[in-house]
This record gives sequence, structure tokens and C-alpha cells, in this order.
Amino acid sequence: MDTLQYALRKLVTGIPLVLGVTFISFVLMVYFGPDKTYELIGKNATPEQIAEIRSQLGYDEPFFVRYADYLRQLVTLEFGYSDSTGERVSRILTRTIPVSLALTLPGFVLGNVLAVVLALVAGFYRGGLIDRAIMAGAVVGMSISFLIIIIGFQVLLSSSYGINYFPVRGWEVYSLADYLYYVTVPTLAIVFVSLGYNTRFYRAVIVEEMNRDHVRTARAFGTPPIKLLFRNVLRNAAIPIITRIMFSIPLVVISGSLLIESYFGIPGGGKGTYDAITTGDQPILKAVVGATAVLFVLTLIATDVMYKVIDPRVSLK
Repeated sequence: MDTLQYALRKLVTGIPLVLGVTFISFVLMVYFGPDKTYELIGKNATPEQIAEIRSQLGYDEPFFVRYADYLRQLVTLEFGYSDSTGERVSRILTRTIPVSLALTLPGFVLGNVLAVVLALVAGFYRGGLIDRAIMAGAVVGMSISFLIIIIGFQVLLSSSYGINYFPVRGWEVYSLADYLYYVTVPTLAIVFVSLGYNTRFYRAVIVEEMNRDHVRTARAFGTPPIKLLFRNVLRNAAIPIITRIMFSIPLVVISGSLLIESYFGIPGGGKGTYDAITTGDQPILKAVVGATAVLFVLTLIATDVMYKVIDPRVSLK
């Protein structure tokens, strides 16, 4: 009951955050975004034609009326129609977000799991050869551009210079075999690019925990390394690790990997967002910004609740 009350309280206090994010983004789109009027009627339109088009687009409405309508759209999940394609925005999101999840989730999960394992090993052997080798690999991974990593995996796995088995572009998934065929190269690229950053962060957390008295005591009493790392170290270091993972979820769910989807020609949320930015498709942009803000608040609540589950000593206030 206390957890439910806390979640409801945080949900209410998160409303100003959603209002603030949506208000600022709406101001930017209204006053600095593209004006579709002249794209629809051309340059030689009469004032009457211009006024009619602006009325149809809702540009002649007062600012706060338009903002209130945007909030209504956010609550009802009905964002109107895309300026570029004329398709319902809600339909676009329900089609593209699952693709982004299917594309990025394997790399997201695998990258974090591998980073935690490498961080545990590096932390256990800190200062030694294994630690230095893992950290050197992490630095190398961080130093290479994401685009170079994508091209490198495509050359190795999707061209005649390598094994030439996986596709360079596309997303035609009708079965598990199709899914594995198209998702392998993007997943490897996502894992490689995230592994360096995550490993360094998680190692710092692990090393800090390894220096605590209870860990040194357990180690002095001969606790087996695996048991020591997972029961004494990882469990107590879980809160900052979970925080980093949870705060990445909104971008993974809503935007996916913009560069991955654009470069591989995958019709997910990231590519849809990129196309909306380049074409000035305000209905899609408003939907993405609003959904990201709401999901961010929900992630904050879920993160705090997970703190309580992991460590009962944490007080939800």
C-alpha cells in the first residue's frame, strides 16, 4: 500500500515536469518551427488563400488554445495526422515503436549484461593485467565513432570483404529466422558502441563497493569469488547500475537508435523521428516529445520502486 501511495504521489508531482517539457517544446515548434502554409499553397497565393490555409492548420488560434489542444492530444493519445504522409500519428507510433524495441532491445540488454560482467571481473582484479586490458578495450571502444563501427560490421558481415551473409539494409521480418537475419548486425554495433561507456561506469561503481569493509571482511574469510561478487558486491552496487539502465529506457522505447535505423533503412521510431525533424512534421514531433516526457516520469517512479525492492532499507517518501 505504501508503494502504491508513493507511486501515485510521484505521478502527481511528475505532472509539472511533463507540462514544463511539453510547454518549452511547443514554444520552440510554434515560434521557430517550419510554417507549412507556403508549402501547401505556393508563393503566389492571395491573402484570402493564405488566411484559409492558416485557419485549416490552426495557426490562427491563440497560443494557449493551441497548447491546450496539444495537452488534450497527449491525454487522449490522438495527435491528428502527419503533415508529410497524411497518416494518423497514433498509427505511425504503434507501427514504428515495436520495430524500435525489437531492434534495440537485444543490444541494450546484451550490452548492459556484458558490461556488468566485465566490470565485475575488472573490479575484482583491479590494478592487475586483466583490469588494464578490459579498461584499454573500453577506451578503444569509446574512441571509435558509432558510424565507423556500423560501417566496420557491415564490411565484415555484409560485404564480399567479409562473410557476406547478413543484409546491408532493410527490415522484412516475418519469422524468427528473418528477425535474427536482420537484427544481428545492428545488435553487434549497439553492443560494441555501448560496451566501453557502460563498462567504465559500472567498474567505478564496483571498485567503490569492493573497498567497503563488509566486502574486505568477506574476502578475508575466504568467500568464493563468484559468491563475493554477486552477493556482497553486485547486490549493493545495484542502485546506481539500475539508475543508469532505467534512465536509458525512454530513449530506447521512443526514439530507438536514430543513427542505426537511418543507416540500415529500418522503419522504426528513430528513423520516423529523424524524418519528422527534416520535414518539419510537427504532429509527429509533438507526439514524440510528449510521449518521451510521460515515459520519463514513469521511469522515475519505476526506478524508485525498484530501489525499495532491491534494498528494503530505502525509504519511499
